[in-house]
Amino acid sequence: MISIKTDEELELMAEAGARLAHVMAELKKFSRIGVKTKEIDSEAKRLIEEAGCKPAFLGYTPGGAGKPYPASICTSVNEGVVHGLPSSYELKDGDILKLDLGLIYHGLYSDMAVTLGIGGITKADEKLISVTREALEKGISTAKSGNTLGDIGHAIETHVKANGFSVVQLLTGHGIGRELHEDPYVFNYGKPGEGKKLWPGMVLALEPMVSAGGSRVKQLKDDSFITADKSHAAHFEHTIAITEKGPKILTEI
Repeated sequence: MISIKTDEELELMAEAGARLAHVMAELKKFSRIGVKTKEIDSEAKRLIEEAGCKPAFLGYTPGGAGKPYPASICTSVNEGVVHGLPSSYELKDGDILKLDLGLIYHGLYSDMAVTLGIGGITKADEKLISVTREALEKGISTAKSGNTLGDIGHAIETHVKANGFSVVQLLTGHGIGRELHEDPYVFNYGKPGEGKKLWPGMVLALEPMVSAGGSRVKQLKDDSFITADKSHAAHFEHTIAITEKGPKILTEI
């Protein structure tokens, strides 16, 4: 069942999103050559708690996972798509790093993700990152009251395919609010006019996940997902609210 948020809930989610965006801005500066991904996780937890919030991912069991997630952030590198577990891996020149992060503020959740180039990355990876960011922007611009989830997915997929990349098929965006993952699923592909209609008060986490190769993914023993063909992947996410005046990005400063 899709929940419609009250004005008070939307105000709290906007504050949660602003705090999350601040944390992410600091983590983007922190993530550089030689830093271990587990150090990013420690910094994320510190910053979230410093912001008066709780980590949303720590101890959470996502759908399809075999156990609770043991960290505060997901750090997926190169062919990693999502749910990459922080470790002793040291970031290297040329890596592309996906940071996926959520927090809880006054019982309400916020969720966002970015992809970073570490040091000097290839032109191909620069394009992959740029196109994925643009695909998110296309999806957000389509998330208007009266449109449908299919309109969002179509806008994302059309931009990705036009640039020679593939939308990861198995993984989706989602509703968000009192829970990290709520109805509905938000697919990154679809047909115009199909799917659930969008209404003011809906809050969605839009998150295109894009592969430089094929669309298939593989789930590893640690519950992370990588591209099946080991091609590089990119991921961007914002939490947005559907309003009468259009989509409102909640996860920005």
